[in-house]
Amino acid sequence: MHSYRRHPLLVPALLCALVLLAARPMQAMGEGDGDGIGSLGGGSGSAISAQVVQLYEDAALATQQYEAGRQEAEVRRARAERAEALLAGERREIAVLHDDLGRIARAQYRTGGGLPAAAQLILADDPDALMRGQHILAQTNLALAGSVGRSRRAEARFAADEAKAKAAWHALEQRNTELAAVRGTIERKLEEARGELQGQADASAAAGSCRGAVRLQQPATKFTQPWVAPVQTYRLSASFGSGGDRWANRHTGQDFAVPIGTPVRAVGAGRVVSVSCGGAFGIEIVIQHPGGYYTQYAHLAAVAVDQGERVDTGQWIGQSGTTGNSTGPHLHFEVRVTPQMGSAVDPVPWLAARGVPLG
Repeated sequence: MHSYRRHPLLVPALLCALVLLAARPMQAMGEGDGDGIGSLGGGSGSAISAQVVQLYEDAALATQQYEAGRQEAEVRRARAERAEALLAGERREIAVLHDDLGRIARAQYRTGGGLPAAAQLILADDPDALMRGQHILAQTNLALAGSVGRSRRAEARFAADEAKAKAAWHALEQRNTELAAVRGTIERKLEEARGELQGQADASAAAGSCRGAVRLQQPATKFTQPWVAPVQTYRLSASFGSGGDRWANRHTGQDFAVPIGTPVRAVGAGRVVSVSCGGAFGIEIVIQHPGGYYTQYAHLAAVAVDQGERVDTGQWIGQSGTTGNSTGPHLHFEVRVTPQMGSAVDPVPWLAARGVPLG
């Protein structure tokens, strides 16, 4: 995914975007040919493909902002708990000081009763000692009273800090609730758009006739390395040479488990030698690269290039899907020494040798 900076107006902006997105699907579904397949480079095929890409990016942004907000809320919660602990400690100290004052007052009552200071001096066996004791007692009372006053002022500060920390925490929790709702709405719309895109792709694959190139708005990213992975975010699934009921012999490529509509990239610069639909690979693209190698991208839901077109490293050439002999959304990627199947080599070490380790 692209990286995004946090923005305080995210929730209103995403809510406004949702209003626009809510209108776009219906408009998109009403365009194009009557058979719903669309025409070359336009119609509902282009609209739904572009919508899936936009929702794909919106969902990534909403998820990133939600996770950032959730982490910030955890930090705020920890601060509120620390403020609460400090306040509890200050209250315990005040309680101890109050106990000390109580003990002093009781001691005064037991030793001097309610007699005035002059009477205590007259009746005392050692007036000097009594005066020193009274002075020490007065100083102790002043010190304790000062400590109680300072503690109460500290308690007031801690209470204010605790209130602010809790308010900030609860505000973030509310913001995250709103972000979660926005994200959920975007993801539901994305799922609906993916279903629409896959439906059009299945119709094309069944007819054995591609809809033509859907011109997607290319990302601003410029790649400095000559080779990249065919998708940006993925989970590796079936590998080269593995067995299974879906293949007559052994698996001839590397599968990347990605959702329907994920942008698929050219792994390197080259020329599109084949765009086809139908058969075991469904909608597929084959690109010729310098050095005598070819790469294949299969089970697509849409293509964004035409046969004979030159492509750059990282250029979006289509969108993943589950057409052809596929049990779930993924990209089947092959490296070949000829354009035809049967000449595949293991793509994982091939890409690793070109500086693209897959993990």
